[in-house]
Amino acid sequence: MKQLALLGASGHGKVIADAALLSSWRSVTFFDDAWPTVKWNGHWAVEGNTATLLARLAEFDGVIVAIGSCKTRWDKQQFLQAAGANIATVIHPAAVVSAYASMGAGTVIMAGAVVNVDAVLGKACIVNTGATVDHDCQLANGVHVSPGAHLSGNVQVGVCSWVGVGAAVRQGVMIGNHAMVGAGAVVVKPVASGMTVVGSPAMPLARC
Repeated sequence: MKQLALLGASGHGKVIADAALLSSWRSVTFFDDAWPTVKWNGHWAVEGNTATLLARLAEFDGVIVAIGSCKTRWDKQQFLQAAGANIATVIHPAAVVSAYASMGAGTVIMAGAVVNVDAVLGKACIVNTGATVDHDCQLANGVHVSPGAHLSGNVQVGVCSWVGVGAAVRQGVMIGNHAMVGAGAVVVKPVASGMTVVGSPAMPLARC
């Protein structure tokens, strides 16, 4: 029996659990550091915290960090991997992923998403519901492409950057590390590391 452990009892975790059970996984078990205050995540019981998961690693065929925050997800995954966890990937059966694309451990691809030929996704990435990652894109570790966001060909996205809901990124654009693209933004120029851009065309967010 293929058993999957999920660290993070969140709405995002529920989506991963559903995708996993619709694919090759037979069971999912949640852990969250808010346990025992948080004991349920929708249809699934929460059975402990990170320490509990570490003590039970041998029970599971794979582990996914089900946390939306890019930096937290990537940090937690590195911690679990160093502790000996077998980091899994989950691809919803309604996603379309090219046989010539690649993805690192801990990456999840949600329903309706498309990942095209020669796209390279790092570890702990999220390609969320209905998002598209076109040919030759390169996503570094910990990237989140939100629902309905679209990356044209040859886009590069740096470590732990977030592309917001419904955003669009022009072909060949580079987005730096720890950057954020706002919901609905249209990115036609490079985005520097640490920058937040919003609007159409996307511009740096003014600071108060």
